[in-house]
Amino acid sequence: MKFWVGVTDNSWFNHLIDNELSEANFWHPSTKVPFSNAPIGMPILFKLKAPNNHIAGGGFFVTYTRLPISMAWDFFGDKNGFDSLEEMAARLGGNNPNKEIGCTIVSETFFFPRQYWISDIPHWAPNLVRGRIYDTDADPESRQLWEEVHARIGDRSRRLSEAVSSQQVLPGGYGVGQIVTPRLGQGSFRALITEAYHRRCAITGESTLVALEAAHIKPFSVEQRHEVTNGLLLRADFHRLFDAGLVTVTPDYRVRVSENIHQLWFNGKAYYKLNNQRLASLPDNSLLAPNRDHLAWHLENRFQG
Repeated sequence: MKFWVGVTDNSWFNHLIDNELSEANFWHPSTKVPFSNAPIGMPILFKLKAPNNHIAGGGFFVTYTRLPISMAWDFFGDKNGFDSLEEMAARLGGNNPNKEIGCTIVSETFFFPRQYWISDIPHWAPNLVRGRIYDTDADPESRQLWEEVHARIGDRSRRLSEAVSSQQVLPGGYGVGQIVTPRLGQGSFRALITEAYHRRCAITGESTLVALEAAHIKPFSVEQRHEVTNGLLLRADFHRLFDAGLVTVTPDYRVRVSENIHQLWFNGKAYYKLNNQRLASLPDNSLLAPNRDHLAWHLENRFQG
Protein backbone atom coordinates (compact mmCIF):
# COMPACT_ATOMS: atom_id res chain seq x y z
CA MET A 1 0.00 0.00 0.00
CA LYS A 2 1.25 3.48 -0.85
CA PHE A 3 0.69 6.69 1.07
CA TRP A 4 2.00 10.22 0.79
CA VAL A 5 3.51 12.36 3.54
CA GLY A 6 3.06 16.00 2.57
CA VAL A 7 4.70 19.09 4.04
CA THR A 8 1.84 20.99 5.62
CA ASP A 9 1.43 24.69 6.24
CA ASN A 10 1.06 25.04 10.00
CA SER A 11 -1.61 27.76 9.85
CA TRP A 12 -3.58 25.69 7.30
CA PHE A 13 -3.46 22.71 9.65
CA ASN A 14 -4.56 24.77 12.66
CA HIS A 15 -7.43 26.26 10.64
CA LEU A 16 -8.73 22.77 9.80
CA ILE A 17 -8.62 21.73 13.47
CA ASP A 18 -10.15 24.94 14.79
CA ASN A 19 -13.07 24.69 12.35
CA GLU A 20 -13.44 20.89 12.54
CA LEU A 21 -13.24 20.54 8.76
CA SER A 22 -13.51 17.02 7.31
CA GLU A 23 -12.73 18.06 3.72
CA ALA A 24 -9.85 20.25 2.63
CA ASN A 25 -7.91 21.67 -0.28
CA PHE A 26 -4.26 20.77 0.34
CA TRP A 27 -3.10 23.58 -1.94
CA HIS A 28 0.29 24.06 -3.58
CA PRO A 29 1.53 27.43 -4.88
CA SER A 30 2.91 25.53 -7.88
CA THR A 31 0.69 23.63 -10.33
CA LYS A 32 3.25 20.85 -10.62
CA VAL A 33 1.56 17.55 -9.70
CA PRO A 34 2.95 16.36 -6.35
CA PHE A 35 2.56 12.64 -7.19
CA SER A 36 1.26 10.56 -10.09
CA ASN A 37 -1.12 7.61 -10.53
CA ALA A 38 -2.52 7.97 -7.02
CA PRO A 39 -5.64 5.89 -6.40
CA ILE A 40 -8.75 7.37 -4.88
CA GLY A 41 -8.52 6.81 -1.13
CA MET A 42 -4.73 6.87 -0.87
CA PRO A 43 -3.80 8.09 2.62
CA ILE A 44 -2.23 11.54 2.79
CA LEU A 45 -0.42 12.41 6.02
CA PHE A 46 0.14 15.96 7.21
CA LYS A 47 3.74 16.69 8.24
CA LEU A 48 4.02 20.02 9.99
CA LYS A 49 6.77 22.49 9.21
CA ALA A 50 9.35 23.66 11.74
CA PRO A 51 9.39 24.05 14.66
CA ASN A 52 7.08 21.03 14.95
CA ASN A 53 8.31 18.65 12.21
CA HIS A 54 5.81 15.95 13.21
CA ILE A 55 3.10 13.99 11.43
CA ALA A 56 -0.01 15.32 13.13
CA GLY A 57 -2.92 13.96 11.10
CA GLY A 58 -4.07 13.22 7.60
CA GLY A 59 -6.89 12.33 5.27
CA PHE A 60 -7.67 10.44 2.07
CA PHE A 61 -6.98 11.49 -1.50
CA VAL A 62 -9.94 12.40 -3.71
CA THR A 63 -8.43 14.10 -6.77
CA TYR A 64 -5.87 16.63 -7.98
CA THR A 65 -6.77 19.64 -10.08
CA ARG A 66 -5.55 23.12 -10.99
CA LEU A 67 -7.77 26.10 -10.25
CA PRO A 68 -7.51 29.88 -10.16
CA ILE A 69 -7.44 31.03 -6.55
CA SER A 70 -10.88 32.60 -6.93
CA MET A 71 -12.38 29.30 -8.12
CA ALA A 72 -10.59 27.31 -5.43
CA TRP A 73 -12.27 29.64 -2.95
CA ASP A 74 -15.62 29.24 -4.71
CA PHE A 75 -15.26 25.45 -4.58
CA PHE A 76 -13.94 25.08 -1.02
CA GLY A 77 -14.30 28.34 0.90
CA ASP A 78 -12.56 28.17 4.28
CA LYS A 79 -11.65 24.54 3.57
CA ASN A 80 -8.69 26.13 1.80
CA GLY A 81 -7.37 26.98 5.26
CA PHE A 82 -8.12 30.72 5.11
CA ASP A 83 -10.85 32.95 6.51
CA SER A 84 -11.39 34.88 3.28
CA LEU A 85 -10.59 34.97 -0.44
CA GLU A 86 -8.63 38.18 0.12
CA GLU A 87 -6.38 36.46 2.66
CA MET A 88 -5.88 33.49 0.35
CA ALA A 89 -5.08 35.65 -2.69
CA ALA A 90 -2.62 37.77 -0.71
CA ARG A 91 -0.82 34.68 0.55
CA LEU A 92 -0.71 32.64 -2.66
CA GLY A 93 -1.15 35.03 -5.55
CA GLY A 94 0.28 38.37 -4.56
CA ASN A 95 -3.31 39.67 -4.41
CA ASN A 96 -4.02 38.14 -7.84
CA PRO A 97 -7.13 35.92 -7.44
CA ASN A 98 -6.74 34.65 -11.00
CA LYS A 99 -3.38 32.98 -10.33
CA GLU A 100 -3.67 29.22 -10.83
CA ILE A 101 -2.62 26.91 -7.99
CA GLY A 102 -2.38 23.16 -7.52
CA CYS A 103 -5.18 21.58 -5.48
CA THR A 104 -4.90 18.16 -3.86
CA ILE A 105 -8.36 17.43 -2.50
CA VAL A 106 -8.49 15.50 0.77
CA SER A 107 -11.52 14.04 2.53
CA GLU A 108 -12.18 12.22 5.82
CA THR A 109 -9.51 14.25 7.61
CA PHE A 110 -8.24 13.10 11.00
CA PHE A 111 -6.05 14.79 13.60
CA PHE A 112 -3.94 13.32 16.39
CA PRO A 113 -3.84 14.71 19.93
CA ARG A 114 -0.52 16.49 20.32
CA GLN A 115 0.92 13.77 22.57
CA TYR A 116 0.44 11.28 19.70
CA TRP A 117 2.17 13.29 16.98
CA ILE A 118 4.77 11.17 15.17
CA SER A 119 8.30 12.56 15.18
CA ASP A 120 10.30 9.61 13.85
CA ILE A 121 9.68 9.80 10.07
CA PRO A 122 11.85 7.33 8.12
CA HIS A 123 13.66 8.33 4.93
CA TRP A 124 12.75 11.98 5.44
CA ALA A 125 15.29 14.44 4.03
CA PRO A 126 15.46 17.98 5.44
CA ASN A 127 15.39 19.44 1.90
CA LEU A 128 11.99 17.95 1.05
CA VAL A 129 9.63 20.86 0.43
CA ARG A 130 6.52 19.05 -0.80
CA GLY A 131 6.54 15.46 0.40
CA ARG A 132 7.29 11.88 -0.59
CA ILE A 133 5.54 8.58 -1.30
CA TYR A 134 5.92 5.62 1.07
CA ASP A 135 5.20 2.01 0.13
CA THR A 136 4.36 -0.50 2.86
CA ASP A 137 4.80 -3.43 0.48
CA ALA A 138 8.33 -2.48 -0.47
CA ASP A 139 9.77 -1.06 2.74
CA PRO A 140 9.46 -2.32 6.36
CA GLU A 141 9.97 1.18 7.79
CA SER A 142 7.09 2.49 5.67
CA ARG A 143 4.96 -0.36 6.98
CA GLN A 144 5.87 0.47 10.56
CA LEU A 145 5.04 4.14 10.03
CA TRP A 146 1.61 3.28 8.63
CA GLU A 147 0.97 0.91 11.55
CA GLU A 148 1.64 3.81 13.91
CA VAL A 149 -0.84 5.97 12.00
CA HIS A 150 -3.41 3.19 11.85
CA ALA A 151 -3.18 2.65 15.62
CA ARG A 152 -3.96 6.34 16.19
CA ILE A 153 -7.04 6.39 14.00
CA GLY A 154 -8.93 4.56 16.74
CA ASP A 155 -12.59 3.90 15.93
CA ARG A 156 -11.88 4.11 12.22
CA SER A 157 -9.63 1.03 12.29
CA ARG A 158 -12.40 -1.50 11.78
CA ARG A 159 -13.93 0.41 8.87
CA LEU A 160 -10.54 0.89 7.25
CA SER A 161 -9.80 -2.83 7.51
CA GLU A 162 -13.16 -3.66 5.94
CA ALA A 163 -12.44 -1.24 3.11
CA VAL A 164 -9.16 -2.97 2.37
CA SER A 165 -10.71 -6.44 2.28
CA SER A 166 -13.73 -5.44 0.19
CA GLN A 167 -11.85 -3.11 -2.19
CA GLN A 168 -14.61 -0.52 -2.01
CA VAL A 169 -15.01 1.96 -4.84
CA LEU A 170 -15.81 5.61 -4.60
CA PRO A 171 -19.54 6.35 -4.99
CA GLY A 172 -20.17 6.70 -8.70
CA GLY A 173 -17.49 4.17 -9.62
CA TYR A 174 -14.52 6.54 -9.48
CA GLY A 175 -11.76 4.00 -9.22
CA VAL A 176 -10.78 1.49 -6.59
CA GLY A 177 -10.20 2.82 -3.11
CA GLN A 178 -6.85 1.69 -1.75
CA ILE A 179 -7.81 2.11 1.89
CA VAL A 180 -11.12 3.88 2.36
CA THR A 181 -13.96 5.20 0.27
CA PRO A 182 -13.92 8.94 0.95
CA ARG A 183 -17.26 10.66 1.43
CA LEU A 184 -17.49 13.49 -1.06
CA GLY A 185 -18.35 17.02 -0.03
CA GLN A 186 -19.69 19.64 -2.41
CA GLY A 187 -16.21 20.93 -3.20
CA SER A 188 -14.84 17.46 -3.98
CA PHE A 189 -17.87 16.76 -6.18
CA ARG A 190 -17.28 19.93 -8.18
CA ALA A 191 -13.56 19.20 -8.60
CA LEU A 192 -14.17 15.60 -9.70
CA ILE A 193 -16.85 16.59 -12.22
CA THR A 194 -14.63 19.35 -13.63
CA GLU A 195 -11.79 16.90 -14.23
CA ALA A 196 -13.97 14.01 -15.44
CA TYR A 197 -15.40 16.19 -18.24
CA HIS A 198 -11.98 17.59 -19.17
CA ARG A 199 -13.17 21.08 -18.22
CA ARG A 200 -15.71 21.15 -21.05
CA CYS A 201 -19.47 21.64 -20.86
CA ALA A 202 -21.19 18.31 -21.49
CA ILE A 203 -23.80 19.96 -23.75
CA THR A 204 -21.93 22.70 -25.61
CA GLY A 205 -18.26 21.78 -25.29
CA GLU A 206 -17.57 25.24 -23.81
CA SER A 207 -14.18 25.28 -22.06
CA THR A 208 -14.18 28.69 -20.34
CA LEU A 209 -13.64 27.33 -16.86
CA VAL A 210 -15.20 30.20 -14.95
CA ALA A 211 -18.46 29.69 -16.90
CA LEU A 212 -18.75 25.99 -16.00
CA GLU A 213 -20.61 24.48 -13.05
CA ALA A 214 -21.11 21.00 -11.66
CA ALA A 215 -24.81 20.11 -11.83
CA HIS A 216 -26.60 17.32 -10.01
CA ILE A 217 -28.87 15.20 -12.21
CA LYS A 218 -31.00 14.18 -9.26
CA PRO A 219 -31.06 17.14 -6.86
CA PHE A 220 -29.13 16.67 -3.63
CA SER A 221 -32.43 16.96 -1.76
CA VAL A 222 -33.55 13.76 -3.53
CA GLU A 223 -30.23 11.87 -3.76
CA GLN A 224 -28.33 12.96 -0.67
CA ARG A 225 -24.89 11.87 -1.76
CA HIS A 226 -22.40 13.58 -4.01
CA GLU A 227 -21.69 11.01 -6.74
CA VAL A 228 -19.72 11.55 -9.92
CA THR A 229 -22.31 9.61 -11.95
CA ASN A 230 -25.06 11.89 -10.64
CA GLY A 231 -23.38 14.92 -12.15
CA LEU A 232 -22.83 16.84 -15.36
CA LEU A 233 -20.45 19.70 -16.08
CA LEU A 234 -22.60 22.43 -17.63
CA ARG A 235 -22.25 26.01 -18.76
CA ALA A 236 -23.94 28.22 -16.17
CA ASP A 237 -27.01 29.02 -18.31
CA PHE A 238 -27.56 25.36 -19.14
CA HIS A 239 -27.18 24.48 -15.45
CA ARG A 240 -30.07 26.82 -14.64
CA LEU A 241 -32.14 25.49 -17.53
CA PHE A 242 -31.43 21.91 -16.46
CA ASP A 243 -32.42 22.58 -12.85
CA ALA A 244 -35.59 24.33 -14.06
CA GLY A 245 -36.53 21.37 -16.26
CA LEU A 246 -36.24 23.36 -19.49
CA VAL A 247 -33.35 21.21 -20.70
CA THR A 248 -32.64 17.55 -20.04
CA VAL A 249 -30.33 14.79 -21.22
CA THR A 250 -31.89 11.51 -22.28
CA PRO A 251 -30.53 8.12 -21.19
CA ASP A 252 -28.92 7.77 -24.64
CA TYR A 253 -27.02 11.02 -23.99
CA ARG A 254 -28.99 13.33 -26.26
CA VAL A 255 -30.02 16.88 -25.41
CA ARG A 256 -33.71 17.74 -25.17
CA VAL A 257 -34.85 21.38 -25.08
CA SER A 258 -38.34 22.21 -23.80
CA GLU A 259 -40.76 24.14 -26.03
CA ASN A 260 -41.62 26.19 -22.95
CA ILE A 261 -38.55 28.35 -23.46
CA HIS A 262 -40.11 29.75 -26.63
CA GLN A 263 -43.70 29.71 -25.38
CA LEU A 264 -42.90 31.57 -22.17
CA TRP A 265 -40.12 33.89 -23.31
CA PHE A 266 -40.41 33.93 -27.14
CA ASN A 267 -36.74 33.11 -27.32
CA GLY A 268 -34.29 30.24 -27.23
CA LYS A 269 -32.96 29.95 -30.78
CA ALA A 270 -29.43 29.31 -29.49
CA TYR A 271 -30.73 26.47 -27.33
CA TYR A 272 -32.98 24.82 -29.92
CA LYS A 273 -29.98 24.39 -32.22
CA LEU A 274 -28.76 21.76 -29.77
CA ASN A 275 -32.06 19.88 -29.48
CA ASN A 276 -31.59 16.14 -30.05
CA GLN A 277 -27.80 16.53 -30.39
CA ARG A 278 -25.52 14.09 -28.63
CA LEU A 279 -23.52 15.39 -25.69
CA ALA A 280 -20.40 17.25 -26.73
CA SER A 281 -18.31 15.97 -23.82
CA LEU A 282 -18.39 12.81 -21.74
CA PRO A 283 -15.84 11.26 -19.36
CA ASP A 284 -13.32 8.96 -21.03
CA ASN A 285 -13.90 6.44 -18.25
CA SER A 286 -17.31 4.87 -18.82
CA LEU A 287 -17.59 4.27 -15.07
CA LEU A 288 -17.83 8.04 -14.63
CA ALA A 289 -20.51 8.57 -17.28
CA PRO A 290 -23.91 9.94 -16.21
CA ASN A 291 -26.10 7.28 -14.65
CA ARG A 292 -28.79 6.41 -17.22
CA ASP A 293 -31.40 5.74 -14.53
CA HIS A 294 -30.76 9.17 -13.04
CA LEU A 295 -31.14 10.75 -16.48
CA ALA A 296 -34.41 8.87 -16.98
CA TRP A 297 -35.58 10.21 -13.60
CA HIS A 298 -34.82 13.79 -14.65
CA LEU A 299 -36.58 13.30 -17.98
CA GLU A 300 -39.69 11.91 -16.31
CA ASN A 301 -39.81 14.06 -13.16
CA ARG A 302 -38.25 17.41 -14.01
CA PHE A 303 -38.32 18.00 -17.77
CA GLN A 304 -41.10 20.21 -19.08
CA GLY A 305 -41.57 18.22 -22.29
